[in-house]
Amino acid sequence: MSSKAPSQKIVILGATSKIAQEIARLAAAAHKELLLVARHPERLAAVAGDLAARGASRVESISADLAAIDSHPALVHEILAKMPDFDTVLLAYGSLGDQALAEDSVEITLAELNTNFTSAVSLLTRLSPVLARRRGGCIAVITSVAGDRARRSNYIYGTAKGALALFVQGLRAKLYTAGVRVLTIKPGPVATPMTAHMPGSAKFADPVVVARAIYREIEQGSRDILYVPGKWRWIMSVIQHIPESIGKTLKF
Repeated sequence: MSSKAPSQKIVILGATSKIAQEIARLAAAAHKELLLVARHPERLAAVAGDLAARGASRVESISADLAAIDSHPALVHEILAKMPDFDTVLLAYGSLGDQALAEDSVEITLAELNTNFTSAVSLLTRLSPVLARRRGGCIAVITSVAGDRARRSNYIYGTAKGALALFVQGLRAKLYTAGVRVLTIKPGPVATPMTAHMPGSAKFADPVVVARAIYREIEQGSRDILYVPGKWRWIMSVIQHIPESIGKTLKF
């Protein structure tokens, strides 16, 4: 029952992230209208200018700290003022903090959970009824394969992403009868500034390739969950089935 009409007016939350920028460039080349939301005004302006030059029919932007939940009512009001007839929402922000620091700090842990989960729930809960009332559209949410299995090296990040994926699953069920498509996107490690500090990051997936797969699925696909690159569906299936008695002894 979900709508498969190609997107025309896209709200991108976290528009200056590397993957979001690459997706937006594909949308610009197809002459879509874009509303970019991100924290840093200078970077936002640069991205907006690039997209206009690449063919976007209209580019609007809003500078906002997406993790600041108290600001969300005003932010959603501004989104609706600038693009009242949006048909697609792409949630593409998050943080990959220092696990060791978070383990020693309740404040850092809660901040990571807020950025990667709670704030996203707030925004999705406020924006999804708009599409439900219109009986169509698409909500695409970037989570992570890290949410499929908690591991000692990144269980705080993984907890937030796993919780977000579970929330999106429920949102998908709720919005199905309203004709709104809800897509969960689970990338494996991608070579972006957020992962540059990680060992082996040079071998991570190309963000351009990842963005193409995501954009194609948003525009033409029908899946509920997209693993990208596709091999991660099978890798995580194996990892999920490792017994807890063995999993807790693994060092990754």
